[in-house]
Amino acid sequence: MSEPLTGPVAAEITRRLTETLHPAHLVVRDDSEQHRGHAGHDPRGESHFTVEIVSAAFEGENRVARQRAVNRALAPLLKDRVHALAIKAMAPSEL
Repeated sequence: MSEPLTGPVAAEITRRLTETLHPAHLVVRDDSEQHRGHAGHDPRGESHFTVEIVSAAFEGENRVARQRAVNRALAPLLKDRVHALAIKAMAPSEL
């Protein structure tokens, strides 16, 4: 089971996505424990995440464009801290 939002990296993901994409809905799950002992696991934790985000910014955008928008918002974290990020990005009209 994924851990709820608790750590500083998860909080920073939430802050960056909120400021950049103004989501109507945002869930950030830390999946790091599921990857203990696998490549990319960071003993500090907070290395693998799932993001579920609903934003008007995604209206008319395809899946790749939506993922790129999320990746741009999180670029510094993806470069230095986050090993894996699963993204489920939707527009409000898709709910």
